[in-house]
Amino acid sequence: MARTDNDTWDLASSVGATATMVAAARAVASRGPDPVIDDPFAEPLVRAVGVDFFTRLATGELTPADLDPEETGGVGNMDRFTDGMAARTRFFDDFFTAAAEAGIRQAVILASGLDARAYRMTWPADMVVYEIDQPEVIEFKTTTLAGLGAEPTAQRRTVPIDLRQDWPAALREAGLDPDKPTAWIAEGLFGYLPPEAQDKLLDDVDALSAPGSRLAAEGVLHSDDYDEDTVRERMQAVTDHWRAHGFDLDFSQLVYIGERAEVTEYLARHGWRADATSGTDLMRRYGLGTPQAGAVDGAVEDAEEDEDGQANFANVAYVTATK
Repeated sequence: MARTDNDTWDLASSVGATATMVAAARAVASRGPDPVIDDPFAEPLVRAVGVDFFTRLATGELTPADLDPEETGGVGNMDRFTDGMAARTRFFDDFFTAAAEAGIRQAVILASGLDARAYRMTWPADMVVYEIDQPEVIEFKTTTLAGLGAEPTAQRRTVPIDLRQDWPAALREAGLDPDKPTAWIAEGLFGYLPPEAQDKLLDDVDALSAPGSRLAAEGVLHSDDYDEDTVRERMQAVTDHWRAHGFDLDFSQLVYIGERAEVTEYLARHGWRADATSGTDLMRRYGLGTPQAGAVDGAVEDAEEDEDGQANFANVAYVTATK
């Protein structure tokens, strides 16, 4: 079903299902040899959502090799997708760790989904972690983790609100002090926002950020030969491939494909010092393979080839910025 202005979702449908998909990938990555991440909550959270395809992946009943990527020429390759999500997760973990070591004591996770960083990371005792997402998503995760006996390792404050509403006011009401530096992450988010909504979100982050604040996010760099029809065709191939294995979700209907502001340039114009790392370089940093077509979450706009001649949906830039 195509997105609408006021659509809602749970963790088994629409945009919410992509959060479950990524959590399943984190569960797979956490089981691997010499894993670059350790997310003990990913598997039980996925099982609680109850989408059979993701449950079988998260528990190991279905392995990435079982998805037979060769039948689509590599499109939908779950091994590569899992590596990509492992690298992405580690990138944002490292960002928060560095921010805390620098003395920042406020962290905000935008569209937190099944993110369990407030439970699994080691935080300073006085760290406050704010999680923003739709009320149903926040309630599900909070209840499920409480049922597991999990305790946050930071002062966790939830902000149950849609990002299309006045989330800055809700965040301040929850206790955020805009006069103190804040560490923000937007993980796997921008592709699900229209271009103008991405700009507004960055404007809101800027307005709430004192000097010394930091932001980590994914941005998309457009190539000169960008073609929307080609991108949609490749996304449809992924949809068809995964549908054959019991997961029916049309990714091309969930995201907003098209030109949008490059995050580093946008932030630079607003007084932030920003740098970016490519998805390929990020995976190499953590000793993983290179991304491939099929890594749809957070990489849904462009199409290019990496050094091995393998097609990617997007030239994803992993951005870190300081105000």
